[in-house]
Amino acid sequence: MPDIPTIRVLPSGLKNQIAAGEVVERPASVVKELVENSLDAKATRVDVTIEQGGRSLIVIQDNGLGIDSAQLNLAVTRHATSKIQNYEDLSTIDSFGFRGEALPSIASVSRFTMTSCAKGTDEAAFIEVRAGEVMDEGPAALASGTRVEVRDLFANTPARLKFLKTETTENKRCQDTLMRVSLAHLSSGFSLTMGGREAFRLPPDQDLRTRLQTFWPPAVCEGLRPFDFEREGYRAHGVAGSPATAQGRGDRILLFVNGRPVQDKTMLGAVRQAYRGMLISREYPQLVLFLELPTGEVDVNVHPAKLEVRFIEESRVFTTIRGGILHALSHMDGVEPSPGSRAFSHSGGSPIASHTLASAAPSKHAHQPSSMGSGPQFSSYREHQSDYNPPKDVPLPVMPSMGGQYGGDVAGMSNGSVPSADATEAAVLNGTNFTYLGQIADTYLVLRQDDSLVLIDQHAAHERILLAAMRDARTRGDSQPLAIPLEIPLHPSQADVLQGLWDGLKDMGFQLAMDGPAKVLVRGIPPTLDTGKAREYLIDALAEKARTLDDLWIMMSCKTAIKAGQPLAVDEALALLDTWLQTPDKEYCPHGRPIVVKWNPLDLEKLFKRK
Repeated sequence: MPDIPTIRVLPSGLKNQIAAGEVVERPASVVKELVENSLDAKATRVDVTIEQGGRSLIVIQDNGLGIDSAQLNLAVTRHATSKIQNYEDLSTIDSFGFRGEALPSIASVSRFTMTSCAKGTDEAAFIEVRAGEVMDEGPAALASGTRVEVRDLFANTPARLKFLKTETTENKRCQDTLMRVSLAHLSSGFSLTMGGREAFRLPPDQDLRTRLQTFWPPAVCEGLRPFDFEREGYRAHGVAGSPATAQGRGDRILLFVNGRPVQDKTMLGAVRQAYRGMLISREYPQLVLFLELPTGEVDVNVHPAKLEVRFIEESRVFTTIRGGILHALSHMDGVEPSPGSRAFSHSGGSPIASHTLASAAPSKHAHQPSSMGSGPQFSSYREHQSDYNPPKDVPLPVMPSMGGQYGGDVAGMSNGSVPSADATEAAVLNGTNFTYLGQIADTYLVLRQDDSLVLIDQHAAHERILLAAMRDARTRGDSQPLAIPLEIPLHPSQADVLQGLWDGLKDMGFQLAMDGPAKVLVRGIPPTLDTGKAREYLIDALAEKARTLDDLWIMMSCKTAIKAGQPLAVDEALALLDTWLQTPDKEYCPHGRPIVVKWNPLDLEKLFKRK
């Protein structure tokens, strides 16, 4: 008969390490917890130093209120805190750290030293803890505030240490963490030093846009518009980016609740709804959003690291955020409010003209055919555009090489089966039931398929063809040397992005060389791009509109493809259509927009209200 397991109370050291597993995931977690402690102590200056990505050393020093020497030992005791006193306080939490877990949890997985001088006293004191055990304590030298040193993080828990990433990655996570905290506390100054080099120094009392310029590229910051919107006691304020500067990743959507960085689906859903119709698939806006509401109407105690929250009135959160962002978008250059749509005014809730959700004003993708909204295929796409990802696992045929500018070489895309035709004649694509009828607005190719009417977006179709060719050819690295190198200045954030994309750009044909830390020289470009397009392409890549080599190909296909508004001879149009019909995933462009819209006789009867 098996022994029945005995229930035991865990040793205090083991309990602290379990708590550390919830609170201290990596060095950035330590930075977050300790900096938030500094801010709870009313610090107006916080200086952070890290070495080896935070593995060997993390130092946080502030000018806050400090800790009385008699309470240093209690500060590293689990569930000891000065921030809540009773059960009722849990429903009105207005501090960042309140569980009393951070300091003992960090001290249990490191060599931990805390030195502090309480405000109004003349003497400082220190306490040293190793792997959760107090090793030493006594008087120390410190003028004011608190200094915390965390050495050899996870040295006594090697299983956790092996899950840390490279020094560069952990440095970046620490920097991102401090950046987020600094944006919510503009009245305080912050600095970060990594590997002996000062990454940034932020003076106190900056405005939000100025502080963001330290972290985000100039092109992004120039497109930001402020908003401040209040409704029924809830306030949403911050800055919203232009749809024209959208990128291929969502890491510049920063959400805060009562000054606390959070991740929340309700808030993110409101952001997506506000931008709906202005962005294409795979695009994300830049946004810094602060939501302020009564502390009793939000629960911040649902996640050990306090990254998630729970709202009593989710619908009010949603409408407040959406209203604020729409207010910002309606004041952007080139984005005009659509008549008949409704949002809420800043002053209190009366409807005003703003963006419709389903059909937004023209953005950088202005060539998208808005008149197709009645077609059933387009309606289906528009409803699901955020979720569509074209499949990439279909075998791709060998595609012929194509010239850089779509013109006389376009016939080279054909397999030879397309007949020539005069500009005034309809032409049947051999081997198909398609008849080419002509071009509308120098943008859409018109075809008849049996009894149906078909429109093809020429730019989107050519994008799909080019991407298939690039994937098939993979990377050859062909390059066109430049007599005079292009010089592109780099913001610090762009320099980091460039290093990550360097090999992919080289494989595509870009010959690059750094000229100091803040400038890149472009000595060669892909043969398919002219100099102007190459510069534009690189600037887009540095704005993080591409994360992978495939994303770079998608950008390249967009830059190289024929454009909306470009007239095509009949032979050129037929060659384009013939090759497009042989291309996998031909219904959607690489961004997820529809390439083809089709109306059968029943659809046409509905449009003309015959049915």
